[in-house]
Amino acid sequence: MLRTTLAGLRAHKLRLLLTAVAITLGVGFISGTFVLTDTMDKGVAKTFAKSADKVDFAVLPNDDDPDKGVPTHLLGEVRALPGVTDVQGLVQGDAALVGKDGKAVGDFPTVGMSVPSGRLLRYDVDKGRPPSGGGETVLDTEVAKREGYTVGDTVTVLDKKERPHRFKVVGLVDFGIDQEASFRGAVGFDSATAMLMTGEKTYRELDVAGGSEAAVKAAAGGSYEVYTGEELGARLARAAGADTKIIRTGLLIFGLVAMLVSALVIYNTFSILIAQRMREMALLRCVGATRRQVFGGVVAESAVVGLVGSVLGLLAGVGLGEGALVAVNRLDANVSVAGPSLAVRTIVIGLLVGIVVTVLSALLPARAATRVAPVAALRADLEPGSGRFRLGLPRTVIAVLLGAAGLALGVLGSVVMEKGETAMYMVAFSGGVFFLAVIAAMPALVRPLGRLAGAAPARLGGVPGRLAVANAQRAPRRTATTTIALTVGVGLMSLFAVVAASGKATASHKLEEQFPVQFQIRTQDFDGTLPHALTEALRKRPEVTGVVETRSEDTKVGGDDEEIETITTSALGTILKPDMEQGTLAAALKPGTAMVDAETAKAAGRGLGQTLQVRTAHGTVPVKITAVYAAGGNFEGVLVPEADFTRYFGVRDPAGIYVKTRDDIPAAQARRAVDEAARPFPAAKVASSAEFEETMTKAIDMMLMIFGGLLGLAIVIALFGIANTLTLSVVERTRESALLRALGLTKRQLRRMLSVEALVMAVIGAFTGVVLGVAFGWAATHAMAADSIFALPYLQVTGFVVLAGAAGTVAAVMPARRAAKTSIVESLAHD
Repeated sequence: MLRTTLAGLRAHKLRLLLTAVAITLGVGFISGTFVLTDTMDKGVAKTFAKSADKVDFAVLPNDDDPDKGVPTHLLGEVRALPGVTDVQGLVQGDAALVGKDGKAVGDFPTVGMSVPSGRLLRYDVDKGRPPSGGGETVLDTEVAKREGYTVGDTVTVLDKKERPHRFKVVGLVDFGIDQEASFRGAVGFDSATAMLMTGEKTYRELDVAGGSEAAVKAAAGGSYEVYTGEELGARLARAAGADTKIIRTGLLIFGLVAMLVSALVIYNTFSILIAQRMREMALLRCVGATRRQVFGGVVAESAVVGLVGSVLGLLAGVGLGEGALVAVNRLDANVSVAGPSLAVRTIVIGLLVGIVVTVLSALLPARAATRVAPVAALRADLEPGSGRFRLGLPRTVIAVLLGAAGLALGVLGSVVMEKGETAMYMVAFSGGVFFLAVIAAMPALVRPLGRLAGAAPARLGGVPGRLAVANAQRAPRRTATTTIALTVGVGLMSLFAVVAASGKATASHKLEEQFPVQFQIRTQDFDGTLPHALTEALRKRPEVTGVVETRSEDTKVGGDDEEIETITTSALGTILKPDMEQGTLAAALKPGTAMVDAETAKAAGRGLGQTLQVRTAHGTVPVKITAVYAAGGNFEGVLVPEADFTRYFGVRDPAGIYVKTRDDIPAAQARRAVDEAARPFPAAKVASSAEFEETMTKAIDMMLMIFGGLLGLAIVIALFGIANTLTLSVVERTRESALLRALGLTKRQLRRMLSVEALVMAVIGAFTGVVLGVAFGWAATHAMAADSIFALPYLQVTGFVVLAGAAGTVAAVMPARRAAKTSIVESLAHD
């Protein structure tokens, strides 16, 4: 039987290739994911090991208290140990580099770091040399390139108190082994200058050259950890490699989606193949093959197909991984990568997944092959899966129960449960359950959906169009299994499109509602204050109609750490209009009162009518809560009147400034006016609500593009399934096609018939996916937050259906050409 199976595979190479394509793509995605992340891990480990080789021992704080730092006196004690040739203390904190435009560089302040010279220099100096005096600095190479600085330039850097200092650039350094510096950019100084600029009082780490481990541990005591150079390299690599684990998990989820779609395609393919080979199976039974041998033959065939597809998938995965590595390296060249890393684990997992998925997908068709009586099979002349389809009582019950359970869980997650992460998980689970119901009921839905999808083609396409629609409807099981694979991909893409559109609509609504000002000014790290002089400069500008200051103070409220805020009194109710849930704004502006947001009001002792004991500069004072406002917006927590805040804590500079400009001036002119007022203050970062919305929209669109690209693989596999089904259908309908040609159907009409058939199948799958995606996108949107706004991207979801239909038509090109080329006489004579 094995020889018979292998001979059948050799005789039908095209069938083998078509069946293996789906599994190749799925395995390729999974193995490519492992190749990408393994190679990144290997590159990270190599990079950090090379850096740590320069260090004999490193002293760091214990993991349970990493923020306490290493005291400066310990450096002298370690330096005095016998055999120690050098000790360097690593200093790290905030030191904002000022660009040529006079503003602090980046959205976050650059990292101020100590850069030693000599053996313990762990960073690569790309140009120049390390700093050696108080007036010298080195810049991160990427930041310097972006800002137009080079060796010999003079730059301004802000210290911890945001005072400007001038330095001469003596070198450009690659700080790639430091993850925070890579993200924010960095400026480097000698150790003493780094402490002055960052305001740090302790070292982040001590690096030691020479000495013995025992002596260093004795000097460090039990409060600090001592690592060898090799241990330090492994520690740094683990810290840097954490992100690759997240990347791997995310990509594998999409890989599993691809494998699910592959399984559906393979199941459908084997179902068609078995049905087409009923006569062959019956003949084998007649000449003595047992049911077990027939079953084993089909399973063996699936195992061979799985093996071939998996091997091809591994090769494709290496290519995909290498391509992804090139892309990653262009985006972030901090970690050098060598050739792709194909681990034994990757090979084993790829082969196992491919073969197991293929064999499992073929089990039901193989079981069906053993149930057909030889005589009945020899007489059978019906197209497999054709005839009037009835769902049947068991299948109907299963579909109804799963559908009802999915809907109930969806309503529970989106309507009943408290909004948040748990509710979203519930909606996701409900979507999976309801999808199973759709799989069970899909064969019964093919005919009505086929009439809907084929209405226009049947009317406009003439006889070929009507024949195509009839062909798509007459084998409901086959069409259902073919289209459900496309439903998965299009459904997930529609879901992400709806969630993204709803997220943008919600954010836009909140901006309009809570930020009725055009510009917001804050410090670079969102943690400092702005000079009141900036407010005065803005108020003098003719383009400005309103300036609002927010102030805050960390203090004790009832024994708990709390932040007290205030806002310019004249702006409340005019420029800024908080949504009052309890009490009134007027009541909250009286002396000795406060208002809190709805989330704060839920805590014990923070509700309406409660009195808070607030510690001030002059002792503890009682503050009564007289109003509760809706959470969100440009302030939160406990808000007191402006006069009370000044009385409690004294005069404070604003933490944020909000600027309203005249409506009759262009946005560009308003932006120039605000920028000119803020130019003398380097730490002040100006952002407009329109720019913020644009940034947020771009981020959401980028995520959607990434998700769409990854899910596009599932759609590609599904389209291969349509092409596969049509190709096999052309083979089994050879006599039928020849008869139609003999009755007057031209080659062009035959090709059109098969193209329209693929179009109808693709539209059925895409339409079902869009309906599911939109429905569960609505549920997911309402599960996120109570104030989420549902938005339906009509053009996008319509585009999904149109593109799927067009892609399905393209997938039919090769099968249609094959059918048109077949000889009429030979096909009619073939039995």
